[in-house]
Amino acid sequence: MNLDLDQALAVARNAALAAGALINRHYAEGVAVRIKADATPVTQADEDSEAVIREILLQAYPDHAIYGEEGGHQGSSDYLWLVDPIDGTKSFVRGYPMFSTQIGLMYRGELLLGVSHASAYGETAWARRGGGAFLNGKPIKVASTDQWSQASLSTGNLKTLASGACWSVLADLVRGAHRTRGYGDFLHYHLLAAGCIDVVLESDVNILDIAALVAIIREAGGIFTDLEGRDIGLGTTSVLAATPALHAQVLARLQSV
Repeated sequence: MNLDLDQALAVARNAALAAGALINRHYAEGVAVRIKADATPVTQADEDSEAVIREILLQAYPDHAIYGEEGGHQGSSDYLWLVDPIDGTKSFVRGYPMFSTQIGLMYRGELLLGVSHASAYGETAWARRGGGAFLNGKPIKVASTDQWSQASLSTGNLKTLASGACWSVLADLVRGAHRTRGYGDFLHYHLLAAGCIDVVLESDVNILDIAALVAIIREAGGIFTDLEGRDIGLGTTSVLAATPALHAQVLARLQSV
């Protein structure tokens, strides 16, 4: 691999900011909503912002491949950009600012960098391998919390978990934690990376939701796997992200079922 990661990160940040500016205009003016075949909503803002991101990325890296939420997979390369132009379209169309633009870069299955730009909320997090993690320009690190009784747990989508044997484990975790919240979407990952909460748990995601956030959490010193402790890949559908000590504790409880 001979890619300049600082340059690639700068390109990704520029793409995210350009998309965010466009998204904010749509957010202020309102857009019509269509329902896709998978029963999820899509708007012109989703499509227009992904087009902007693709244009910027391919102008800089014409030989790279892109996998986007709206435009699908384009190109063939060891370098794969993972793009969700509006992660949280349901929030976007209902008028509250819990949505973000997610851009990650993968090389032969390894996540190299990520940008998470919450344009309406006013936060941007980014990281590249070996370069640390940043939130609005300031370095961030996960907390040192290592006792579950002191842990702050945030949960996101839990439908699959709710129908399985691990639901009782979650109940035990909730009873023993210092506090539980459901910040969801980009926000609880930003909070985890910045040391404000300690564990994020979700059972229903896709790689485009989390690719950028994986890079950010890991560079902030956290551990990011799926709920079975496996590394993150294109087929990942669940999340266990936490401080190192608490990740090990939660994973052990989940694997005990």
